[in-house]
Amino acid sequence: MTLPQIIQGGMGVGISNWRLANAVSRQGQLGVVSGTALDQLLVRRLQDGDLDGHMRRALDAFPLVSMAERVWHRYYIAGGKPERHAYVTPPQHVLDSPRALIELVIVANFVEVFLAREGHSHPVGINYLEKIQLPHLASLYGAMLAGVAVVLMGAGIPLKIPGALDRLALHEVATYPLHVTGAQPDDHFAVTFDPRDHNTEALTPLTRPMFLAIISSDVLGLTLQRKANGRVDGFIVEGPTAGGHNAPPRGKLQLTSTGEPVYGDRDQVDLVKLRALGVPFWLAGGFGSPDKLSAALALGAAGVQVGTAFALCAESGMRADYRTALLRGLASEESRVFTDPLASPTGFPFKVADVPGSLSDPEVYAARPRICDLGYLREAYRADDGSVAWRCPAEPVNLYASKGGAAGETLGRKCICNALIATAGYPQVRASKSVESGIVTSGDDLSSALQFLRADGADYTAADVIAALQAGGGLPGGST
Repeated sequence: MTLPQIIQGGMGVGISNWRLANAVSRQGQLGVVSGTALDQLLVRRLQDGDLDGHMRRALDAFPLVSMAERVWHRYYIAGGKPERHAYVTPPQHVLDSPRALIELVIVANFVEVFLAREGHSHPVGINYLEKIQLPHLASLYGAMLAGVAVVLMGAGIPLKIPGALDRLALHEVATYPLHVTGAQPDDHFAVTFDPRDHNTEALTPLTRPMFLAIISSDVLGLTLQRKANGRVDGFIVEGPTAGGHNAPPRGKLQLTSTGEPVYGDRDQVDLVKLRALGVPFWLAGGFGSPDKLSAALALGAAGVQVGTAFALCAESGMRADYRTALLRGLASEESRVFTDPLASPTGFPFKVADVPGSLSDPEVYAARPRICDLGYLREAYRADDGSVAWRCPAEPVNLYASKGGAAGETLGRKCICNALIATAGYPQVRASKSVESGIVTSGDDLSSALQFLRADGADYTAADVIAALQAGGGLPGGST
């Protein structure tokens, strides 16, 4: 495929949804859907009644009819659930997840990619977090059934993804190693997925998508190129200014006076060494401007990955009240981003934008009961009997401690899973009255979105962002 100059970031849960990716790809750049928690998004869209019919249309295109129908009949509510009723939630992923959950993951990934590809002939990508390991193989298979062209993955070291793509393209059994805290040298924990357990139709080989690893150092790039179990087609180089999860600073953790991690020279990527690897790369984190695109190309990059500007555009999946609050805050120079070293249960720094009513407000955070009922970011650990068990520092403190976790690890932790789904507009309802609050992540260059704001207050679009980045100018009637 022709390499794009602009890759749209695969942000959050449902922020980089199929509408946004479709809009970007229609412009000839790489639209990317977020692959995180797509099973949850699909079932909540169905329980909201699928009023515009997009889910039904995508399910009708799914090649395994009976599987799609099982998902539809299990979760669809005609007209949508009552507003104050809770969503029915699928079970949490485990090492040996039930068949129905695996089918749901396959279908959900197909649906998102299918809709992102609909109506144009340009490539579409999907982004996953390596740390969310349990659903990887079923997710990849569903996306590949829909013809995904590029798989992007960060938040970990995805050495085994390239080989999995090779095998899944041939409908062969694939395995993915599971990181388990406390595992012994002779332990072997892995997820196994056999496409033929779910697909008994004519098994024509699928197209193996390109694989782009998201990295924060040239050392990691070299490691992936040398040790991955298959072809790595390129790299997204994310600096510590990028939104979402950031790689921890190298060396001993130091904090600024405001409590943010300090990044130094050791955290800078050596682009000379990266170019020597001989594969294309894109720069990310503060590259959402025409000048930065030009600079990236001059440094030998194939282009840039841009997140924040797309997260605030009209096609973004961010709920309207949060997006409006951020845009107003930008106009009044009140919006702020804090790199929180504690918020994410993963232990990775996580960038949090200051949005009223969200979990960035300490009072909102303190008022929320500690609940972990989605579990995407749980930690796998070895139980005393040698089995795999699960814990999350965002769950109730006594429960986490009873599983061998240190109580101190729970301080400041936020339920990122529920919060990000709420940010996409599908908040869970608790006891018919309490509604989950969201959390908004953004890159440090949040203010760069000012260049896209219109003087008349109208929304800007993904096409506007792409045109401005490539033309080196602002938008008609807006700031430059």
